[in-house]
Amino acid sequence: MAKVTLVCGRLCCGKSWYCRQLMEKSPALLLSVDEITDRIFDKDLGDRHDAVTARVRAYLFDKAAEAVAAGADVILDWGFWTRAWRLEAGSFFSDQGIAHEWHYIDVSDEVWRESIARRNRAVLAGEDSSYFVDEGLLEKLQGLFEPPEPGEMDVIIERR
Repeated sequence: MAKVTLVCGRLCCGKSWYCRQLMEKSPALLLSVDEITDRIFDKDLGDRHDAVTARVRAYLFDKAAEAVAAGADVILDWGFWTRAWRLEAGSFFSDQGIAHEWHYIDVSDEVWRESIARRNRAVLAGEDSSYFVDEGLLEKLQGLFEPPEPGEMDVIIERR
């Protein structure tokens, strides 16, 4: 039976790497809000970011449901930073009777900061098309992420 795997974690915690690992073990359709918005808007959403990404997420929820109905596993590489967002996603799939599983990348602050520094070096060297994470953005992002409550996730991957 096809299912949806929802991958939760902070920016630059290793979600994309982990999703690729999952896909090597079992074929799946990977759906990423960042991939779509980056390709279409070239990281230039500005004040429209939240509204556009909400519409893309809604579209991809529907596409994930269609893919599962067609028998394909789906991986959502989105972050799911807030409890409300996780509840919305879980309810969407539960209400449609779609099997889903939560995976959380739990990264220590030390490993997280090292990952961001590595990514920033790659961005500056032109080796990575991601956006640069400066201290202002880092501070903002730290305040936005709500770690999952005990029992909220099915699989926890610790990066220490």
